[in-house]
Amino acid sequence: MTRGQTVLTVGSFACGLASIIIVLAMARWDERFSGAPGGQPSEAGHRVALIGAGSTFIHPLMWRWIQEYPTLVASEPIDYQPVGSTDGIRRWFEHAAQFAASDAPLTDDQVREAKGAATHVPLALGAVVPTYNLPDLPHAIRFTPDALASIFLGKTKAWNDSTIAAVNPDLRLPATPIEVVHRSDGSGTTYVWTEYLSKVSPEWKSTVGASTSVRWPVGRGTPGNYGVESTVLLFSGSIGYVELTYALQNKMAVGQIRNKAGHFVEPTLGSVAAAAESALSVIPEDLRYSITDASGDDAWPASGTTWAIVDGAMASGPQRTHLIAFLRWAIHDGQKYCAPLDFTPLPSVLVEAANDKLNRIEPSAPEPLSVSTAHQP
Repeated sequence: MTRGQTVLTVGSFACGLASIIIVLAMARWDERFSGAPGGQPSEAGHRVALIGAGSTFIHPLMWRWIQEYPTLVASEPIDYQPVGSTDGIRRWFEHAAQFAASDAPLTDDQVREAKGAATHVPLALGAVVPTYNLPDLPHAIRFTPDALASIFLGKTKAWNDSTIAAVNPDLRLPATPIEVVHRSDGSGTTYVWTEYLSKVSPEWKSTVGASTSVRWPVGRGTPGNYGVESTVLLFSGSIGYVELTYALQNKMAVGQIRNKAGHFVEPTLGSVAAAAESALSVIPEDLRYSITDASGDDAWPASGTTWAIVDGAMASGPQRTHLIAFLRWAIHDGQKYCAPLDFTPLPSVLVEAANDKLNRIEPSAPEPLSVSTAHQP
């Protein structure tokens, strides 16, 4: 066997192993954070009442909500399918789900496509974090906005590059090549990350831009937060971006970022709350806002929101009543489940705004009804 054949064989093995680990990771997350399949009997023998689809960012929290809610109000199960924000929105438009969960608000074109019926209901806040596989460092790596943009543009190619080393003088960074890992699916997590990079890097904004799916200049693509998490864990020298919960669950290294105020901050409930506080002095009426690159002293730069996208013109009936009651519970009593899963609860100003949106759809806020005979998509 030649040297080239050896390299090819090792590379093929690594790619195959990566695929296997991603599949296992997806199975692990599906087992921990999934409901009954849409339209299928639940353990109690009832059919799923509501179907939601979308964000893997909020999947751990949504899983907890749909486990707790039916036991508290004696309603039938809710199914949530973590297929990514883009696919969740597509399913909502196709009436295959009653709500989409998205970490990116609808675009202007999508709002027009929905003919004014799309309603954005913020559910929770969270942090998108840079996570990397570089063992034996005494503490977290500090990243400047320029360094992160340079890494994901493919310009900074090694960990001991001056763009990283200059703000980490006490770390002995190796010459290990940097392997960028990014999402391959349409992702709200990608939207938050690329929106942040677009705000801090003119080159990123002009060449890549901000979207749920972009043409990446460099790197290895993989689906879902769980796919990025697993791939980063597999490849030494790799760096990716995931929702904070996924990094903490696997004790992954998480970098600090220098924020707009010039401070290196860690991703915490408090730093995400600080980003929301400084960015939401004015809230647009349609609730399509942004909290990335916020100006607060303690603000985490890559902070984001997950919205429920619902049909504001949904026909009255048991299904609408159940949906609005569930969402109303999620933004009120359901917020107590945020912090234990490393999500930041909504500030009161957003709870009030979200509640107003729900009241416009279903103003009476009655107790949820059984909807076993409701139409299934």
